[in-house]
Amino acid sequence: MVTACLLALGFTALGAAKIAKTSFMQERAEHVGFSADAYRLIGIAEVLGAAGVLAGLAFAPVGFAAGLGLLLLLAGAIGVHIRSGERIGEIAPAVVFAVGTITYLLALGLG
Repeated sequence: MVTACLLALGFTALGAAKIAKTSFMQERAEHVGFSADAYRLIGIAEVLGAAGVLAGLAFAPVGFAAGLGLLLLLAGAIGVHIRSGERIGEIAPAVVFAVGTITYLLALGLG
């Protein structure tokens, strides 16, 4: 499924950057009031969620659980970004990923 692969790629890339504590991700963490270590934990959750989405290609319940977890993570991210006073352009990536995750969950549920 194309949506699953795109989500897995995106979450793996973002999660890996957080895990590696890239300078950009460290700045983002500080901007929203998180420590680099807390942001790293979010990155681990993103990478594990991506793995779950890929596992869902073989066993849909695992993919569905991973998708729900990622959607909850994104809901929290959107809330944190709004609380931090960010503009729509800064919040848009999380919203786009949320829409993609909802699309993935709907496809699993209907398939």
